[in-house]
Amino acid sequence: MRDNLLEAVGLTKFYQIDERQIEVIKGVNLTLTSGETVAVIGPSGAGKSTLLHIIGLLEAPSDGKLSFDGEDIGSSDRLERAQMRLQRIGFVFQFHHLLPEFTAQENVMLPGLMAGSKKHVCMDRAAELLTEVGLSERFDHKPGELSGGEQQRVALARALMNRPSLILADEPTGNLDRDSSERLRKLLWDICRNQETTLLLVTHDETLSRHADRTFEMVDGTLNDYRNGD
Repeated sequence: MRDNLLEAVGLTKFYQIDERQIEVIKGVNLTLTSGETVAVIGPSGAGKSTLLHIIGLLEAPSDGKLSFDGEDIGSSDRLERAQMRLQRIGFVFQFHHLLPEFTAQENVMLPGLMAGSKKHVCMDRAAELLTEVGLSERFDHKPGELSGGEQQRVALARALMNRPSLILADEPTGNLDRDSSERLRKLLWDICRNQETTLLLVTHDETLSRHADRTFEMVDGTLNDYRNGD
């Protein structure tokens, strides 16, 4: 039986615009277990990305409880949340957000350096990860010299730099062609399975979500069971 990695109870998020209160997330409950893959599908504006940002500690919920490995992180201060993001959570977004002036290896090293690891350790780890994602010949290439699929593989390697327990992916194949999307999907699933890393992704692509252990649908800020995995 897998251990619970993350538990969200009654998560709510609203924004105050003038005199209007706009509720984006409405009492969401979600439990993620170690090593599983979970997909959230739904139309644009349903609240998928906002939910991912809350779970990734990029935004605070307006109400509800969020715990990680049994620890309540709702009351954590900004520095504690930043440290947890850096050490326990990896992000892969639709846009790779690589620094254009840095090489692939330097981009992958950044989270390790920010976490205080020594430079030579980060260099070795980045080289290992780039080799794992099939970019052993691209260490010294800058993002502008890489294809879209290669850029996303660098972004994936960067997300794995600090050996996170949880990978959050927001439309990771949204800007890729079909072949590149499938290659990235296989790579992401294989790495998460081999490292027993939990994957939570939001996507419009039901072809991508079909491979998840569990799939939910986000509709008007609520999360509904969509399909049980095989």
